[in-house]
Amino acid sequence: MQLSRRIDAHTPMLLGGCVFVASVVPPEGLALLRPSHLLVATLAGVAAWYARRSWWPLFALGAISYVWLVVWAPLFVASYYAGTTLRRARDVALHLGLVALTFGASVGVGKAVGGRREIITATSVNTALLVMILVGLPFVLGLWTRARRDVLAAARERADRLEREQVMRAEQARSQERARIAREMHDVVAHRVSLMVLHAGALEMRAPDVPTARTATMIGDIGREALTNLRELLGVLRSPHQPADLAPQPTLADLDRLLDQSRALGISVRRHDHGMPRPLGTTVERTAYRVVQEALTNVHRHAGDARTDVHLGWDGEGVLHVEITDRGPAPAAEPPAVEPPAVEPLPVEPLPAGPLPGAGRSASGRDTLPGAGWGLAGLRERLELLGGTLQAGPRPDGGYTVKATIPTQVVGAS
Repeated sequence: MQLSRRIDAHTPMLLGGCVFVASVVPPEGLALLRPSHLLVATLAGVAAWYARRSWWPLFALGAISYVWLVVWAPLFVASYYAGTTLRRARDVALHLGLVALTFGASVGVGKAVGGRREIITATSVNTALLVMILVGLPFVLGLWTRARRDVLAAARERADRLEREQVMRAEQARSQERARIAREMHDVVAHRVSLMVLHAGALEMRAPDVPTARTATMIGDIGREALTNLRELLGVLRSPHQPADLAPQPTLADLDRLLDQSRALGISVRRHDHGMPRPLGTTVERTAYRVVQEALTNVHRHAGDARTDVHLGWDGEGVLHVEITDRGPAPAAEPPAVEPPAVEPLPVEPLPAGPLPGAGRSASGRDTLPGAGWGLAGLRERLELLGGTLQAGPRPDGGYTVKATIPTQVVGAS
């Protein structure tokens, strides 16, 4: 591509040089070279250099130099540019009329001068050949070049139009899908969360004791916060090109409030800071907050009231270390062994279809929350975008550990 551009940029200069060389040699040979030939050749070279901008000066100079000195190169090049640029029949007729006038004058001058000049330019056969070679051939070549350019330009325009239409169809399909997802989320998730908030409010009003009222209040606050975030998300889904009124995203400054919410649900959570805390970019702090949030959600879901430790470490290499470790759920208390009385055997009936009683409970006997299993996968993708890593797995002595490393020097993290 760069080579073709360089060649195209230097083509006018090369064309001017070629026209100068072809015009400087008279038909009679170098022995009859006169200063007039040098002048005409120089002017013809300059006119050929600027022929892309306007070829009429080159044609006028070519007509005069052909009638005067039988210099053919300017007329040849001008005929080519005439074929590439003339589109109206009137302009083509004017050009052909000027060509006929030029060759008619050349025939008259050749007969008046006589000798070799008359043989070259004044005989009918030579005149016809010169017209076809000097005017007809380059003019037809110019017409073919113009037609080829038009075809290529039309093909490029059609390809660009098809690409634009494809992009518009894809954007329309994305918009429709985003609107469908927004409707589904509003009809299902927002409705259920709203019901949860309403029930929490009713429980708060009818709570038999203060701890129950506090728990109901906390559940209602969490539900309202979830509804606010959900409305913001639905606004983005419905109008992706219009900025929504988004609330500030949580950062490490909001981490203590998150830990307090987990403590209120019965989980023993302790925070440990290592190193010298320092200001970080909002993207880094938001990612660290999401790591802790997802880990605590998994603790609620699978480990019940397990003891949990949250570690935040700032090192001197520009990396923030986040580690969440839980001790695992406490084993459920086994009921005392009671020797069953002697009874007659009963017929065995098949088990009913569906989950067994007590299924969906953790080892502590508490109900586990449903989940799709995409939380850690989404966190890993988010950390990889920032150049960090995520490790998650069970501990040898029970429990689970989530470790994340987040570079603090991230492009766009501020």
